[in-house]
Amino acid sequence: MTPSPSRRSRAKSAKSPPPTPRPFVAHHLAPPHEVLGEDESKRVLEQLGTPSERLPKILVNDPGLQTDPKYATLKESGEPLVGRLVRVRRPSATAGEAIAYRLIVASAGGD
Repeated sequence: MTPSPSRRSRAKSAKSPPPTPRPFVAHHLAPPHEVLGEDESKRVLEQLGTPSERLPKILVNDPGLQTDPKYATLKESGEPLVGRLVRVRRPSATAGEAIAYRLIVASAGGD
């Protein structure tokens, strides 16, 4: 048995309260990300001997970036994040800790 049209229209017109935003909680498998400052980025690029354009990319709205407390403050203050470097630290069985660097790029949504 299907509901009558009047029931459907009442259900659609009933307004539910907007969902409350949930705080971000990093997954235990997500490695910590760290947004680097400009001077530290220059030192890292000199050590690596490569231009920043050759590094792997990460989107500015990537959830992994939210593991860094500095990321939220930089984003709220309006600091430009595109073009900055991110250090990703992963546990490694052979090296103890593997460090990777990423370049922050703009997302397709315009963030």
